[in-house]
Amino acid sequence: MTAPARGTVGGREFGTRVEELRGIAFSALEQAYAPYSSFRVGAAILADDGSVGAGCNVENASYPAGMCAERVAVGTLASRGVRRFDLLVIATEADSPTPPCGICRQVLAEFAPALPIISITRSGAEARWSLADLLPSPFSPHFLHHA
Repeated sequence: MTAPARGTVGGREFGTRVEELRGIAFSALEQAYAPYSSFRVGAAILADDGSVGAGCNVENASYPAGMCAERVAVGTLASRGVRRFDLLVIATEADSPTPPCGICRQVLAEFAPALPIISITRSGAEARWSLADLLPSPFSPHFLHHA
């Protein structure tokens, strides 16, 4: 299998935006507040209007109150009225590229069920997925409609 071109994700060409998002995700990682797990994460989401939302994980002594980087980035864009996303880049210091957690997958699916995702590590390891592959049957708004 041939590796995808650097700017190609999920069959779509993002050109230099991929490298830009990598830089933003690693910059966000530097701001992560992770005193309990020491697992710092940064995320950058490219919106369909070309804007970018960044986020880092923010832990809390009451563990469930913590926020993942991906959800912080979604909130950043949602607070600007942006509702459609084209690409997510996640940066970690893990040995292997890390996919979004289950809660983040569900939040992302609300806005972009087939979102292309790139996860990268400090050492340069990289993985690429489609959100549809990571969460093939999300709970979606159509389940909330009653007959």
